Parts: sequence; structure tokens; C-alpha cells
Amino acid sequence: MERDPLEGMVDAPLFVVPRVLDGLRAFSPAFDGLPQAERARLSAEIDRLRGRLLEGIEGHPTRFWVIKQFQRSLEVIKEEDSAARKRFRDALAELMGILGVEDKSGVIDRYL
Repeated sequence: MERDPLEGMVDAPLFVVPRVLDGLRAFSPAFDGLPQAERARLSAEIDRLRGRLLEGIEGHPTRFWVIKQFQRSLEVIKEEDSAARKRFRDALAELMGILGVEDKSGVIDRYL
């Protein structure tokens, strides 16, 4: 059985300030260069992820909670081709920068 990458992850608090929330609201990667159907699926999943983050981050301002939300989205797109998964990973890296989160546990790389 495969080990859960969140197992043993060291949690850390996040500082959710208005600038972070504004960055989340404005975040909208284009996924240019991918076929229309893939762009639509990835954009829809980013929208769902952004919605979950905006709805819950103030009540759960921790790295573990954020990475868990990322993991949910990665599960949704795991069957996409490698180019789409890489573009999605790049979008998540951008989101991590906005949120001030690092993926030291390797959750994101597990889905590439």
C-alpha cells in the first residue's frame, strides 16, 4: 500500500492577510497551448480549488489544510496527460507563492 504523503507532515500556521485573499481572488491561470477540453477541465478545477481556499482558509490557516485542498484537486486531474498535469503543477506552484506555502512533503510531485 502506498504511503500517504501527508502522513507525518509538519504543519505550520499561515498568515492570511488581505493581500493573500486578493491574490487568491485574482488568480486565474490560462493554460495556453493545451487543447480546449483540457484547458476547460484544468480551469474548472482551479476555480473549485480557489473557491475552497477562499471559503475555508481563514478558518483553517494552516499549511496542512492548504496542501490537503491541493491534494483533492490533484486527485481530480491525475488522469490528465503529463503536459496538462505539469501545467496544473505550475499553477499550484504559483498558488503556493501567493499563500506562502511550501510542499516539503512532496504531495504535488507525487501526481506528476
